[in-house]
Amino acid sequence: MPAAANACRLRRGRYSESGQIYLLTAVTHERQPVFADWRMGRLLVDQLRSADETERVTSMAWVVMPDHLHWLVQLHQGSLSELACRIKSRSSRSINLNRGQEGRLWQRGYHDRALRRDENLRNTARYIIMNPLRAGLVQRIGDYPLWDAIWL
Repeated sequence: MPAAANACRLRRGRYSESGQIYLLTAVTHERQPVFADWRMGRLLVDQLRSADETERVTSMAWVVMPDHLHWLVQLHQGSLSELACRIKSRSSRSINLNRGQEGRLWQRGYHDRALRRDENLRNTARYIIMNPLRAGLVQRIGDYPLWDAIWL
């Protein structure tokens, strides 16, 4: 298979299962702080919401940091690789168009972790959305514009 066809895969043998909950992390190319401009982050958020609206996933929590995304999702349709590819390619297209630029927005691949059924999802969601506080970007999470969780 050509390298371009595998561009979104991080490792061989990755398996994804419908109904499984995953924590997905994707990083911008060369860790550029693209999403420090919250308007660019909103373009990514539009793609996350689109995945929900098309019933590919149920988003449980997400935070868009200046140079990466953390997304807690329950997968319903397709594979995790297809989902990551879709989100990254569509957000790249809209962000590059908005910025009047071309080129790579995301690093190749992504990191994922399947959560066990007995893990506390709320604690995982809290950990995800507390990233802007730990990074010193805001004093209160309510002041950060690029996060959401279903438990609100």
